[in-house]
Formats: sequence, C-alpha cells, structure tokens
Amino acid sequence: MKHTILAIIAIGLYSCSPKPDNAIPPPPPIIVASIQPSSINTYQQYPASIKGVDEVEIRPQISGTLAQVHVDEGAYVTAGTPLFKIDERPFKAALNNALAKLRAAESAAFNAELEVQKLTPLVQNKVISDYQLKAARAAAGVAKANIDEAKANISTAQINLGFTLIKAPVSGYIGRLEKKKGSLVGPADASALTDLSDVHNVHVYFSLSEDDFVNFKAQYPGETLTEKIRQLPPVSLLLSDNSTYPVKGYVDIIDGQFDKSTGAITFRANFPNPRGLLRSGNTGKIQLSLLHKDALLVPQSATLEIQDKIFVYQLADSNKIKKQAIVISGRSGHYYVVKEGIKVGDHIVVDEINNLQEGQVIDPQTTKKLTATNN
Repeated sequence: MKHTILAIIAIGLYSCSPKPDNAIPPPPPIIVASIQPSSINTYQQYPASIKGVDEVEIRPQISGTLAQVHVDEGAYVTAGTPLFKIDERPFKAALNNALAKLRAAESAAFNAELEVQKLTPLVQNKVISDYQLKAARAAAGVAKANIDEAKANISTAQINLGFTLIKAPVSGYIGRLEKKKGSLVGPADASALTDLSDVHNVHVYFSLSEDDFVNFKAQYPGETLTEKIRQLPPVSLLLSDNSTYPVKGYVDIIDGQFDKSTGAITFRANFPNPRGLLRSGNTGKIQLSLLHKDALLVPQSATLEIQDKIFVYQLADSNKIKKQAIVISGRSGHYYVVKEGIKVGDHIVVDEINNLQEGQVIDPQTTKKLTATNN
C-alpha cells in the first residue's frame, strides 16, 4: 500500500511539471561569395550577312538576240572569260554602213577641195567675185565635218560590235542564268543576265545598336574610330549551323552614319575565303570580343529569372537574404557581367538558391571571391 501511494505521488508531480518548448532549428549553412572587380572579355553575337568583295550584275550594253551562253550556273570564271554572245550580224552591218559613209564623205571632201582650188586663181585675177570662193570653202568645211562624223559613227559601231561578246569583268562565281539562248536582251531589262561574285575574300556586315556603339568607343583606346578599329582583336564568324568558320577576320570599316529606321550603325569585317566555303548571300553571326575593365561577375547558376528580370540573393543585415535585381551587360562562359544592382564587396548566395526565401536567415559560409579567375 505504501509503494502504491508513492507511485501515484510521483506520477502527479511529473504531470504538473512544465514541458520544454519546441527547439528552434538553427539557420542553414549557405555558401556566399564576395563580389570583386576584374577585367574580362565577353563575346557579343550580331546577325551578319555575307557578300563577295566584288558583286557584279552582268547586263548587256546593247539590245539583240542572245546567240550563245558560254558558262553554266555556279561555275568559277576568271576575269576576261567569255560569258555571253549576242548575235553580231546587225552590228557588223552597222559597221560596214559607217565605213561606206566615211568613204562617201571623204570623196565629197575631195571634190569640195578641188572646187576651192579651181576658184582661188579666178578670184585672184578678179574674173569672179570672192563670194563663190567663200561658198566653196564653206562647202569644203562641211565635207570635212562629215568625215569626222563618219569616223565617230565607225567608232560607235565598233564599240557596239565589241559589246556583242560579254566577258567577265572580275574573277568569281556565276549566279543564276536568267536568260537562255535565243532570248531578246537589252540594257533596259528588269533582270540582269546573271550575277558574278568575287569571293576570294568576303565582306561580312553586322550592326551595333547605339548603346553597344557607345560601349565600343569607350572600351578601346584611340582618338578616332580608325585607331580604335586597329585595336580590335580578330573576330569569329558563326555560320547558320552554329559551326565556327575556321579563319578569323578583321573589322576594317564602320559606316559613316546610323540607320534612322533601325537606330544601328553598320560594321564590316573582312574574311579570307581561300577555299570558297563562303558564298555571297550566306548569313551567320559575328562574334565580337568586348573588353570589360573592373567587371563584376555573377555565376549564372546563382541567379533567378522572374518576368524577364534577373535576380540574385544578396546577404543583408542580420544574415538575412533579399532578392536583388541586377542589370546584365554581357556574358563570359557561365558568368554574367553585371552593369547595375550590386557593388564591390557585396555578398551573394551562390548555392542552393532554389531552396531559399526572401528574408530568410542563413548561416553564411564564405567562399572565394568572384573574379574572372573563377571562370
């Protein structure tokens, strides 16, 4: 009985004693990194169009019937190679007619000179008045002018006859043949006979926006744009299948003014094309290297994209984290180059960002500084 009473008292005392509160979990250890400046190159890509060094429309300079087509589409020709032959018979006839008129004019001039020689002594002996001599000399002048006109007509006929054979003005590749043998052709035709592209070198055109152009001018040394172009490193060309053209090119020209409709300015890069891999009309992308001094880098894996804006978790007071919007000026590898939003010395979360919430308290575990050497 005594033992039973003691057990009841013990149970009562335990039930009346205060219960311990639920333990608060410690803040999670999260890796953060310090933002530090560094110099780094980023690569911007710009849509580009490719053209040959010489782009020539082959057009007839006379009207006539196309008698021969000496080349095929896509063929490579050297300068001076015959391309087309226009029926030359009408132009040979025109040349012969001009030669005949020259002979007639020369005969008329000879007769006029004889008349002058006949009348001269008669005037000197006052047998006739000098009026007749003056008229004869005027007729002789007209005859000489007719000779000059006939010679000019011969030159024109010879030139037109030469135009019946159309030759390649430069070396290059033949485009589409718009006219076939037997077609009537002329200078006023809407379409050219063909196009000829000299692509031993190619010009690659791309455009920079006003902001990119301002950055370009600020980032490279030199007083003038010509001096800045000389400081540019070689540029790469990405083809339409995203493969990289094996030869690098150089920017050599910047347009003189902005395009008012697009607000962009055109650059031109020159690429050697010794194997003819590039053709006029190809498209691609120019990869332009831009130098960023004292750049602030953020790993892309440490960012969140919400409604077209990019955020990082920044370490605030009392080890709380907050979302901070950042403005990106470029990319380098797996890093963003930050233009606005964070500053040197700030700490951001670089791990487990998908498991965090705004205002959460963490136990920051400092890692190495974020610089270009981490890239």
